[in-house]
Amino acid sequence: MRHHFIVAYDISDPQRLRQVHKTVRDFGTPLQLSVFACTLSSLDRATLQARLLTIIDTTADQVMFVRLAPVHPGDTRPPGCETLGRPLRARIDSAIVT
Repeated sequence: MRHHFIVAYDISDPQRLRQVHKTVRDFGTPLQLSVFACTLSSLDRATLQARLLTIIDTTADQVMFVRLAPVHPGDTRPPGCETLGRPLRARIDSAIVT
């Protein structure tokens, strides 16, 4: 079963920041600069976390996974998400994992 996640990060080094951004982008859709909407299976989540652990400095950086709800057919965005200003245009129905 896949679940909706919000993945957000705070990375202290610009080079690692770019690497983290590219890695998380493989699994989800950017919502804001360091915030992504992802639909992840258990394997996807483990793979993403393993890849991130090879990039981040665990003493200085932080990546947060917020599990929202199971994915249901027809879902187009994380449940319960509201925005002020620009509408949410995340496409969460598929992820490209490399």
